[in-house]
Amino acid sequence: MAFEGLADRLQGTIKKITGKGKVSEQDVKEMAREVRLALLEADVNFKVVKDLINRIKERAVGQEVMESLTPGQQVIKVVREELTTLMGGEQSKIAVADRSPTVIMMVGLQGAGKTTTTGKLANHLRKKHNRSPLLVAGDIYRPAAVDQLETLGEQIDMPVFSMGTDAKPVDIANQAIEQAKAEHNDYVIVDTAGRLHVDNELMDELQQIKSSVKPDEILLVVDSMTGQDAINVAESFNEQLDISGVVLTKLDGDTRGGAALSIRAVTDKPIKFAGMGEKLDELEAFHPDRMASRILGMGDVLSLIEKAETNVDEKQAKELEGKMRNMSFTFDDFLEQMGQVKNMGPLDDLMAMIPGAGKMKGLKNAQFDEKQLVQVEAIIQSMTKKERQEPSIMNASRKKRIAKGSGTSVSQVNRLLKQFEEMKKMMKQMTNTQKKGKKGKGMNLPFM
Repeated sequence: MAFEGLADRLQGTIKKITGKGKVSEQDVKEMAREVRLALLEADVNFKVVKDLINRIKERAVGQEVMESLTPGQQVIKVVREELTTLMGGEQSKIAVADRSPTVIMMVGLQGAGKTTTTGKLANHLRKKHNRSPLLVAGDIYRPAAVDQLETLGEQIDMPVFSMGTDAKPVDIANQAIEQAKAEHNDYVIVDTAGRLHVDNELMDELQQIKSSVKPDEILLVVDSMTGQDAINVAESFNEQLDISGVVLTKLDGDTRGGAALSIRAVTDKPIKFAGMGEKLDELEAFHPDRMASRILGMGDVLSLIEKAETNVDEKQAKELEGKMRNMSFTFDDFLEQMGQVKNMGPLDDLMAMIPGAGKMKGLKNAQFDEKQLVQVEAIIQSMTKKERQEPSIMNASRKKRIAKGSGTSVSQVNRLLKQFEEMKKMMKQMTNTQKKGKKGKGMNLPFM
């Protein structure tokens, strides 16, 4: 999960104050101190932390809290709103030029994931916005950078413009734009060269490209795991190129990551996207309010729904809903559901989007271990077709054969059969409830 260490610490802190019927100024001071320590430990810039804590304290001891019927919850509302403001307040959308194509320059240091992010962004624009991007191999210095972008283009079936490593980057960018006009590509995404450190030679080249192609967006790709250095990098690029936004990579990593939260406050430029994994479809539009909710353990239902709409087949979902209602849901359907859930990303990340799910992690039998899903899959695949369709025919010898074939025990097979029957009953109740209310796209998540 993004900002996992910070999230755990903050959630522990706010839990102490949430249920209080009355909140004193001393309570607020103690909470503010804990929040400050949590943010500093997560590598958030100390000046940014100081300003944030002052705003929280000022609002938390004001009339809006003290006169509230639930002051503890009101304090948490203040913390959430201030965290949201820190990260930009509201989503900053990708630019769209008045005249096609829209030109995007991708800039950043080597190792930040710039080339991969270029491919991810093109994939995002096509899938989410129905655009037709052209990728441009403008990094002529890093070994295999051109080959890497061409390989990414093949993987997502996206055109890549390249002139090899002998042409000047500014000429490559200009000719790519001409080709995009001829081929009716509505976005041109230029992967530029990076360096291990910011230097004059790099900036001169990037400024030449900027002056020549006049990009609609200059997106700085920043590695979330680089700590305070991420802020220095962002400041340098912003001062010399006037970037339009930031893309955070490796936000799914086990990292403090708090420096990334400081970038918006330090540069006054929005975080537009976040890389949440290595796959080419794991780039998300950055929503400050949703991220603040996730960090504070309040969930992120909107992002969960968006993931489901992207990965769950609507026709299959409707068919499945009918099966659930008449109790004809089978183990084959369950396997299909498991596959769709896996396509949505790591289970821990999905659980972080469900309000209150974080509190369940410490409970016995509520560990969301993906290895358990592998075992469940093995048990079902060890069943015959008839057994999957009619679990009621299971007898002792069949269960013993299935356990042996899946590398599990008979007790595990029995537990799955029992959970499956309970889940069918629960899903029937859920679909009947949905039928009475407003129905949207079907989404059923078989968490075991």
